Amino acid sequence: MTTGTHAHDGRNAAREFPLAAVRGLALALVSLPGAVVCFVAAVVSVCLIPIGVGIVTTPYVLKGVRAFADWRRVLAAEWGGVRIPPAYRPLPKDANPWARTFGMLGDPATWRDLLWLPVDMTAGFVTALLPPALIVYPLEGFAVAAGLWRVLPDPWWYGFVPVSGQKSALGAAALALALLAVGHFTAARLLRVHFLLTRAVLGSGGRELAERVRVLTETRRDAVDTSAAELRRIERDLHDGAQARLVAVGMDLGTVEALIEKDPRQARELLARTRQSSAEALTELRDLVRGIHPPVLAERGLGDAVRALALRLPVATEVDVTLPGRADAPVESAAYFAVSEVLANAVKHSGADRIWVDLHHADGHLRVTVTDNGRGGAVIGGGSGLAGVERRLGTFDGVLAVSSPAGGPTLVTMEIPCVLS
Repeated sequence: MTTGTHAHDGRNAAREFPLAAVRGLALALVSLPGAVVCFVAAVVSVCLIPIGVGIVTTPYVLKGVRAFADWRRVLAAEWGGVRIPPAYRPLPKDANPWARTFGMLGDPATWRDLLWLPVDMTAGFVTALLPPALIVYPLEGFAVAAGLWRVLPDPWWYGFVPVSGQKSALGAAALALALLAVGHFTAARLLRVHFLLTRAVLGSGGRELAERVRVLTETRRDAVDTSAAELRRIERDLHDGAQARLVAVGMDLGTVEALIEKDPRQARELLARTRQSSAEALTELRDLVRGIHPPVLAERGLGDAVRALALRLPVATEVDVTLPGRADAPVESAAYFAVSEVLANAVKHSGADRIWVDLHHADGHLRVTVTDNGRGGAVIGGGSGLAGVERRLGTFDGVLAVSSPAGGPTLVTMEIPCVLS
């Protein structure tokens, strides 16, 4: 049993090493120029505030910085298993440029973002490069041992080994082999170090509890308002739809009762119309119930409910579900309607011809990822419906992260802390 476990761990390490190296290289290539551009743009924009230009540009620049930080939060969760919840203070939708600028600058999360940028372009760049370096640098050692030392300056230092002949070149090969072994077993952990460094700067530290209390207070208030609006909608739909039809059915039945002796033919026609009205009322009631809590969700769970939802979409949608149990009904309902809103948003705005949905449970969190190959440009707010999704998830202490560069693809990640039965 122990031997099998060790072999399984070895296979996992063999898969993780090249994957961590590729991911680390991608992070290094993006983090340095991305952090430099964001930092320089932010500093220049803030410096232009006294002459008025920065009042207009700063909200857009800081929005870009937040998008860059949110993208790293998504990668931290997906690639490193490190959760970095965003804690930005909401701004009024109708805020003028002055209020938006100083509202964002007054948010501690904004200054954590700006502090993180120089850290990301230095220490973050180095920690991201470590996994690929543990593949590339050993290749140099093997090349030196294979004969490259003959054309290199004498001595050629490989690490701490001075190479001046075949014997010392074999020492370089031994060092390269040792480095490769280190990378084999530590590459994934080294990549995680990069994300832990990111969390150390972007995370709110000791202020997180107060921020979470504030966010939860606001989301609870939003939930109450949303529930009241939903109840009014249900009442209106019942009054204008099924209730009106049932009242008409009752009146028609009274007329049938009066006509059944005098005019049986007209009574039969009225009965047929009454039957049609009752069928339409039943259909409206079923649609209303489906909008409150879909029967498939209650009977078969979140995975099958999302699959059924995907089948009704006009866009080809793949659903991958790995859920060993079921969450509480309120959590499943929140997740279902959040996915429904994100999918509707993708169909309506993205121009995508393919959508992928992934549902799984890990580290005490239900995580849902919706990806489309559309044009990108999705943001939380701006009438896209994502702000409502964020409020819905916030009721359960969940988070929403959106990565949607211009040209796509769009990646929407939703997380809700929960346990499965």
